[in-house]
Amino acid sequence: MDYKILFAGSGEFGATILEKLAGSKFRPLAVITQPDKPIGRKQIPSPSRAKKIALEFGLETLEPKSLKSNEAEEIIKKYEPDLIVVADYGKIIPKNILDIPKFGAINIHPSSLPRHRGATPIQHTILEGDKETGVTIILMDEQVDHGKILNQKSGIKIQNLGYIELLKNLAEVGGDLILETIPPWLAGEIKPVTQDESRATYTKILTRENGKINWQKSAEEINRQVKAFEGWPGAWCVWPEENKKLKILSAEISKQNLYDHAGQVSVSPDGEMLITTREGALKINELQLEGKAKITGQEFLRGYPKIVESILS
Repeated sequence: MDYKILFAGSGEFGATILEKLAGSKFRPLAVITQPDKPIGRKQIPSPSRAKKIALEFGLETLEPKSLKSNEAEEIIKKYEPDLIVVADYGKIIPKNILDIPKFGAINIHPSSLPRHRGATPIQHTILEGDKETGVTIILMDEQVDHGKILNQKSGIKIQNLGYIELLKNLAEVGGDLILETIPPWLAGEIKPVTQDESRATYTKILTRENGKINWQKSAEEINRQVKAFEGWPGAWCVWPEENKKLKILSAEISKQNLYDHAGQVSVSPDGEMLITTREGALKINELQLEGKAKITGQEFLRGYPKIVESILS
């Protein structure tokens, strides 16, 4: 039996899952995604990653500013969907939309729910030092990531990965998991399981200020911050003498610690750039001065030797 499926997604995680769906027998009738957003200094309208994948597969796209309007409801009803699959959509889906499909709306979430509900589960998985994570498929309800669990893949090792690589890994798992879940769900073979509310944790929407490094934290905590905030919002600090931001793009914990003052820059015996923290030091592999291109820590020391002994804030 053929089922009518709609997909709702926008970001990289959703795009990877859409790609797997579009290449399967569960090819969506259309893709609901966020409208094109202005990007870069010239503010050129650019499509979401999911929209790009939809166009590659010749899928129709729907780009409502909100799903809370009567117009959006009527458009979706015209497709008479049996199921809506959601991944990384980025907007609230109201109850009247969730109630349209016979088999509901199911969401693919990149964590082992109920841990890390909310908008930034992958970043918080890294930031909080979790050793492993997972992907969960839930039947959506009106509360954020609260719905009953239909399927879950747990025990996925973090293995010192940063946000970008971990996202790719979880998206691949999510794509396989949704293809595994749809047939038994449509056949009535899955009994949804209520989440354990006593284990629920919540993530927050990130702002640029979340990326500011506090050198009074340990080297381990700051290194997790660098990994978690790859891309956005980035891990950054200020070089006071130049009054410019420094983005720390890649780092690792160093066994050497040449100074006692947190935030102070030094040079290791083998010429590596080190920054002291409350506990230990970070070796800076790659960084970017405001308005400049990214370079290695050693290249930065050669180009800006006066940073040595400076205390970053």
